Amino acid sequence: MDCRVVVEAAVPVYDVENADEAIRIAISKTGEMLNPDLNYVEIDMGSRTSPGGEELPPAFIAADEALVALELEMTVFNVDRREHASRIARKEIGQRLHNIPLSVLEVEILEEDEDDDGEDHEVEGDEKREDGGDEDHGDDGGDEHEVNSGDGEGNDGDEDLLPEFEEMVEESERS
Repeated sequence: MDCRVVVEAAVPVYDVENADEAIRIAISKTGEMLNPDLNYVEIDMGSRTSPGGEELPPAFIAADEALVALELEMTVFNVDRREHASRIARKEIGQRLHNIPLSVLEVEILEEDEDDDGEDHEVEGDEKREDGGDEDHGDDGGDEHEVNSGDGEGNDGDEDLLPEFEEMVEESERS
């Protein structure tokens, strides 16, 4: 199954005068840390609420420094369950955002074609990834699938590897 995962990040920003400036700088800083490896991660302003339920701006400013709440959204392909998708997303994003706290806000299962024949479904998924192979988004499935198979979680992803991905994993292990 494929999942859309939303992760909240608390990004520190220094020497700012107002919330709008802090948000712009935080989004830019986060984008620089994620690109080019994770250029498919969408970055949005987060939402915060007070204990009383009042909506607050995404940036908290004190002494010209800010802590900005951002929401980072990515799609994780070919996972067994929601927890697996959230671990993969946190690992991928966390590796690039050093010293920035992350929290998983939402894991949504993307709709799949419910075919009785599993082979047809795998072939359809291959065609989708191959069609977009020349675009930036075409690399998503391969990168995330490699993480799925090599994240040290036992055999969760090994059984579902497609032949060409198995070859890529074996080649990277030999290097």
